[in-house]
Amino acid sequence: MEIRIVIADYLDNKQAREISHLLNCYATDPMGGGQALDESVRTNLAEKLAQIPNAFSILGYVNHQAAGLINCFEGFSTFKCQPLINIHDVFVITQYRGLGLSQKMLSKVEEIAQERGCCKLTLEVLEGNSGAQRAYKKFGFSGYELDPGVGQALFWQKPIGC
Repeated sequence: MEIRIVIADYLDNKQAREISHLLNCYATDPMGGGQALDESVRTNLAEKLAQIPNAFSILGYVNHQAAGLINCFEGFSTFKCQPLINIHDVFVITQYRGLGLSQKMLSKVEEIAQERGCCKLTLEVLEGNSGAQRAYKKFGFSGYELDPGVGQALFWQKPIGC
């Protein structure tokens, strides 16, 4: 079995289609909300990501088949006065789970973060997604807290015009 991890080229038509396909698979998964992406999202995703200077995606291939995706955005830690990488989406197609693909893709993200002088990687994970939590803990992630007395950070959202 051949596993290959690459930084996606948003302008490569094949990789653009793979990114769209993998993100749509994630969206239709129960952990991604269970609903397919709008056609306009699927059609324009890679082009829009290419317009964001601090965005990058990692593709994981198993035997030349696109099997996993991580979408990332560089941000900034005001407390450390250094850049950080927020891992926004992590997905591995069901039939390829258990092969260590997420760990290999996360390693590539960490390598990029180190090259960019980042102080940390961040991500959010659903409370009920125990499989993803195990993978993230295995990679070294843990809950974020400044002081145990006030607890861990919560990820909230407020949709606007979506």
